[in-house]
Amino acid sequence: MSDLFVSLAVLAVAVLLSEAVRRTAARLCPGAYWIYLLEAASTFQLCSCTHELKLLGETTRLELPVALTLTFCITVVHLTTFREATCNPIAALESVCRGSSSVKAALVLIALQFGAGVAAQVFAASVWSLGLSDVHVRHQRFGFRCFDPLGGTILEAAAVELMCAFTVQAAAMNIHRVDEKLRAALFAALITALVFAGGSISGAVFNPVLAFSIQFPCSGHTYLEYCFVYWLGPALGKEQRLGQSQAELS
Repeated sequence: MSDLFVSLAVLAVAVLLSEAVRRTAARLCPGAYWIYLLEAASTFQLCSCTHELKLLGETTRLELPVALTLTFCITVVHLTTFREATCNPIAALESVCRGSSSVKAALVLIALQFGAGVAAQVFAASVWSLGLSDVHVRHQRFGFRCFDPLGGTILEAAAVELMCAFTVQAAAMNIHRVDEKLRAALFAALITALVFAGGSISGAVFNPVLAFSIQFPCSGHTYLEYCFVYWLGPALGKEQRLGQSQAELS
Protein backbone atom coordinates (compact mmCIF):
# COMPACT_ATOMS: atom_id res chain seq x y z
CA MET A 1 0.00 0.00 0.00
CA SER A 2 2.92 2.36 0.65
CA ASP A 3 3.97 1.88 -3.00
CA LEU A 4 0.54 3.08 -4.07
CA PHE A 5 0.73 6.17 -1.87
CA VAL A 6 4.17 7.06 -3.24
CA SER A 7 2.90 6.71 -6.80
CA LEU A 8 -0.11 8.89 -6.00
CA ALA A 9 2.29 11.51 -4.64
CA VAL A 10 4.32 11.34 -7.87
CA LEU A 11 1.13 11.83 -9.90
CA ALA A 12 0.21 14.84 -7.77
CA VAL A 13 3.65 16.40 -8.25
CA ALA A 14 3.47 15.95 -12.03
CA VAL A 15 0.00 17.49 -12.20
CA LEU A 16 0.85 20.41 -9.90
CA LEU A 17 4.09 21.14 -11.76
CA SER A 18 2.29 21.12 -15.10
CA GLU A 19 -0.54 23.27 -13.77
CA ALA A 20 1.97 25.81 -12.47
CA VAL A 21 3.46 26.06 -15.97
CA ARG A 22 0.02 26.43 -17.52
CA ARG A 23 -1.03 29.21 -15.16
CA THR A 24 2.28 31.03 -15.51
CA ALA A 25 2.05 30.80 -19.28
CA ALA A 26 -1.50 32.16 -19.22
CA ARG A 27 -0.28 35.25 -17.40
CA LEU A 28 2.98 35.89 -19.19
CA CYS A 29 2.60 34.57 -22.73
CA PRO A 30 0.62 36.63 -25.24
CA GLY A 31 -1.84 35.32 -27.82
CA ALA A 32 -0.84 32.32 -29.90
CA TYR A 33 2.27 31.47 -27.85
CA TRP A 34 0.00 30.37 -25.02
CA ILE A 35 -1.16 27.24 -26.86
CA TYR A 36 2.41 26.04 -27.38
CA LEU A 37 3.25 26.05 -23.67
CA LEU A 38 -0.18 24.64 -22.89
CA GLU A 39 0.45 21.67 -25.18
CA ALA A 40 3.96 21.12 -23.82
CA ALA A 41 2.91 21.24 -20.17
CA SER A 42 -0.16 19.07 -20.69
CA THR A 43 1.71 16.49 -22.76
CA PHE A 44 4.38 16.33 -20.07
CA GLN A 45 1.66 15.72 -17.48
CA LEU A 46 0.01 13.00 -19.55
CA CYS A 47 3.26 11.14 -20.22
CA SER A 48 4.68 11.52 -16.69
CA CYS A 49 1.52 10.23 -15.04
CA THR A 50 1.24 7.34 -17.49
CA HIS A 51 4.87 6.35 -16.84
CA GLU A 52 4.13 6.06 -13.13
CA LEU A 53 0.81 4.26 -13.55
CA LYS A 54 2.32 1.83 -16.08
CA LEU A 55 5.15 0.96 -13.69
CA LEU A 56 2.76 0.58 -10.78
CA GLY A 57 0.39 -1.63 -12.74
CA GLU A 58 3.12 -3.87 -14.12
CA THR A 59 4.99 -4.44 -10.86
CA THR A 60 2.44 -4.46 -8.05
CA ARG A 61 -0.43 -6.35 -9.70
CA LEU A 62 -3.10 -4.01 -8.46
CA GLU A 63 -6.58 -5.42 -8.05
CA LEU A 64 -8.69 -4.69 -11.11
CA PRO A 65 -11.12 -2.29 -9.37
CA VAL A 66 -8.20 -0.28 -7.96
CA ALA A 67 -6.42 -0.12 -11.33
CA LEU A 68 -9.56 0.96 -13.17
CA THR A 69 -10.38 3.55 -10.52
CA LEU A 70 -6.89 5.04 -10.80
CA THR A 71 -7.19 5.15 -14.60
CA PHE A 72 -10.59 6.82 -14.40
CA CYS A 73 -9.56 9.39 -11.79
CA ILE A 74 -6.34 10.48 -13.48
CA THR A 75 -8.17 10.72 -16.82
CA VAL A 76 -10.74 13.04 -15.23
CA VAL A 77 -7.87 15.14 -13.86
CA HIS A 78 -6.29 15.32 -17.32
CA LEU A 79 -9.54 16.29 -19.01
CA THR A 80 -10.27 19.04 -16.50
CA THR A 81 -6.77 20.55 -16.50
CA PHE A 82 -5.69 20.30 -20.14
CA ARG A 83 -8.02 23.10 -21.27
CA GLU A 84 -7.66 23.38 -25.08
CA ALA A 85 -4.61 21.09 -25.29
CA THR A 86 -4.97 17.87 -27.28
CA CYS A 87 -1.57 16.30 -26.41
CA ASN A 88 -1.82 14.40 -29.68
CA PRO A 89 0.16 15.10 -32.88
CA ILE A 90 -2.62 13.65 -35.02
CA ALA A 91 -4.89 16.46 -33.84
CA ALA A 92 -2.28 18.99 -34.99
CA LEU A 93 -2.20 17.38 -38.44
CA GLU A 94 -6.01 17.40 -38.54
CA SER A 95 -5.99 21.14 -37.94
CA VAL A 96 -3.79 21.56 -41.02
CA CYS A 97 -6.13 19.44 -43.13
CA ARG A 98 -9.09 21.49 -41.95
CA GLY A 99 -7.28 24.72 -42.74
CA SER A 100 -7.42 26.00 -39.18
CA SER A 101 -3.64 25.87 -38.69
CA SER A 102 -0.55 26.35 -40.82
CA VAL A 103 1.95 23.58 -41.49
CA LYS A 104 4.66 25.50 -39.62
CA ALA A 105 2.49 25.96 -36.52
CA ALA A 106 1.54 22.27 -36.53
CA LEU A 107 5.16 21.15 -36.84
CA VAL A 108 6.21 23.39 -33.94
CA LEU A 109 3.35 22.00 -31.86
CA ILE A 110 4.29 18.40 -32.68
CA ALA A 111 7.95 19.05 -31.88
CA LEU A 112 6.98 20.48 -28.50
CA GLN A 113 4.75 17.49 -27.78
CA PHE A 114 7.52 15.01 -28.52
CA GLY A 115 9.96 17.14 -26.54
CA ALA A 116 7.56 17.00 -23.60
CA GLY A 117 7.39 13.22 -24.00
CA VAL A 118 11.18 13.00 -23.71
CA ALA A 119 11.11 15.38 -20.72
CA ALA A 120 8.59 13.06 -19.07
CA GLN A 121 11.02 10.15 -19.52
CA VAL A 122 13.74 12.15 -17.80
CA PHE A 123 11.37 13.22 -15.03
CA ALA A 124 10.21 9.65 -14.42
CA ALA A 125 13.76 8.28 -14.31
CA SER A 126 14.81 11.07 -11.93
CA VAL A 127 11.95 10.28 -9.56
CA TRP A 128 12.55 6.53 -9.73
CA SER A 129 16.25 7.01 -9.01
CA LEU A 130 15.33 8.47 -5.61
CA GLY A 131 14.13 5.03 -4.49
CA LEU A 132 11.04 6.37 -2.76
CA SER A 133 9.25 3.03 -2.92
CA ASP A 134 10.09 -0.65 -3.36
CA VAL A 135 8.66 -0.45 -6.87
CA HIS A 136 11.09 2.33 -7.78
CA VAL A 137 14.04 0.51 -6.20
CA ARG A 138 13.34 -2.69 -8.13
CA HIS A 139 12.90 -0.78 -11.36
CA GLN A 140 16.20 1.02 -10.80
CA ARG A 141 17.97 -2.33 -10.38
CA PHE A 142 16.83 -3.28 -13.87
CA GLY A 143 18.19 -0.04 -15.26
CA PHE A 144 14.67 1.37 -15.77
CA ARG A 145 14.17 -1.13 -18.57
CA CYS A 146 10.73 -1.97 -19.83
CA PHE A 147 9.83 -5.10 -21.71
CA ASP A 148 7.61 -6.09 -24.62
CA PRO A 149 4.34 -4.15 -24.19
CA LEU A 150 2.45 -6.18 -26.81
CA GLY A 151 0.29 -9.07 -25.68
CA GLY A 152 -0.73 -9.99 -29.20
CA THR A 153 0.67 -9.99 -32.71
CA ILE A 154 1.71 -6.80 -34.49
CA LEU A 155 -1.49 -6.80 -36.56
CA GLU A 156 -3.69 -7.47 -33.52
CA ALA A 157 -2.06 -4.64 -31.58
CA ALA A 158 -2.37 -2.23 -34.52
CA ALA A 159 -6.04 -3.17 -34.90
CA VAL A 160 -6.66 -2.45 -31.22
CA GLU A 161 -4.96 0.94 -31.47
CA LEU A 162 -6.98 1.73 -34.61
CA MET A 163 -10.30 0.83 -33.00
CA CYS A 164 -9.46 2.72 -29.81
CA ALA A 165 -8.56 5.85 -31.77
CA PHE A 166 -11.70 5.49 -33.90
CA THR A 167 -13.91 5.15 -30.80
CA VAL A 168 -12.32 8.09 -28.99
CA GLN A 169 -12.58 10.28 -32.09
CA ALA A 170 -16.24 9.36 -32.51
CA ALA A 171 -16.92 10.19 -28.87
CA ALA A 172 -15.02 13.49 -29.09
CA MET A 173 -17.08 14.57 -32.09
CA ASN A 174 -20.36 13.86 -30.31
CA ILE A 175 -19.57 14.73 -26.68
CA HIS A 176 -21.07 18.21 -27.15
CA ARG A 177 -24.50 16.57 -27.05
CA VAL A 178 -23.93 15.57 -23.42
CA ASP A 179 -24.46 17.90 -20.48
CA GLU A 180 -21.24 19.83 -19.87
CA LYS A 181 -21.02 18.69 -16.24
CA LEU A 182 -21.00 15.03 -17.29
CA ARG A 183 -18.62 15.22 -20.25
CA ALA A 184 -15.35 14.65 -18.38
CA ALA A 185 -16.72 11.71 -16.38
CA LEU A 186 -18.28 10.02 -19.41
CA PHE A 187 -15.20 10.50 -21.57
CA ALA A 188 -12.98 9.20 -18.75
CA ALA A 189 -15.27 6.18 -18.38
CA LEU A 190 -14.94 5.46 -22.10
CA ILE A 191 -11.13 5.68 -22.00
CA THR A 192 -11.05 3.45 -18.91
CA ALA A 193 -13.21 0.88 -20.70
CA LEU A 194 -10.91 0.95 -23.74
CA VAL A 195 -7.83 0.50 -21.54
CA PHE A 196 -9.52 -2.46 -19.85
CA ALA A 197 -10.56 -4.03 -23.16
CA GLY A 198 -7.39 -3.49 -25.18
CA GLY A 199 -4.67 -2.98 -22.60
CA SER A 200 -3.55 -6.60 -22.57
CA ILE A 201 -2.99 -6.60 -26.35
CA SER A 202 -1.38 -3.25 -27.13
CA GLY A 203 -1.55 -1.22 -23.92
CA ALA A 204 -4.43 0.79 -25.45
CA VAL A 205 -2.35 3.96 -25.85
CA PHE A 206 -3.91 5.36 -29.08
CA ASN A 207 -1.72 8.45 -28.93
CA PRO A 208 1.56 8.59 -30.93
CA VAL A 209 3.45 10.92 -28.59
CA LEU A 210 2.36 9.01 -25.46
CA ALA A 211 3.43 5.74 -27.09
CA PHE A 212 6.77 7.30 -28.06
CA SER A 213 7.36 8.25 -24.43
CA ILE A 214 6.26 5.08 -22.63
CA GLN A 215 6.40 2.22 -25.16
CA PHE A 216 9.12 2.92 -27.71
CA PRO A 217 11.99 2.49 -25.19
CA CYS A 218 10.76 -1.04 -24.46
CA SER A 219 12.45 -4.15 -25.80
CA GLY A 220 10.68 -6.87 -27.74
CA HIS A 221 10.08 -5.20 -31.10
CA THR A 222 11.80 -2.92 -33.55
CA TYR A 223 11.27 0.81 -33.84
CA LEU A 224 9.45 0.36 -37.16
CA GLU A 225 7.10 -2.23 -35.65
CA TYR A 226 6.21 0.16 -32.84
CA CYS A 227 5.64 2.90 -35.43
CA PHE A 228 3.25 0.59 -37.29
CA VAL A 229 1.28 -0.21 -34.15
CA TYR A 230 1.30 3.08 -32.27
CA TRP A 231 1.51 5.66 -35.07
CA LEU A 232 -0.13 4.17 -38.15
CA GLY A 233 -2.90 2.43 -36.19
CA PRO A 234 -4.22 5.54 -34.40
CA ALA A 235 -3.74 7.70 -37.51
CA LEU A 236 -5.88 5.33 -39.60
CA GLY A 237 -8.48 5.13 -36.83
CA LYS A 238 -8.90 8.88 -36.70
CA GLU A 239 -8.85 9.16 -40.50
CA GLN A 240 -11.62 6.58 -40.83
CA ARG A 241 -13.81 8.42 -38.35
CA LEU A 242 -13.21 11.79 -40.02
CA GLY A 243 -14.01 10.31 -43.41
CA GLN A 244 -17.18 8.74 -42.07
CA SER A 245 -18.21 12.03 -40.49
CA GLN A 246 -17.67 13.94 -43.73
CA ALA A 247 -19.70 11.34 -45.62
CA GLU A 248 -22.57 11.72 -43.14
CA LEU A 249 -22.51 15.50 -43.55
CA SER A 250 -22.57 15.25 -47.34
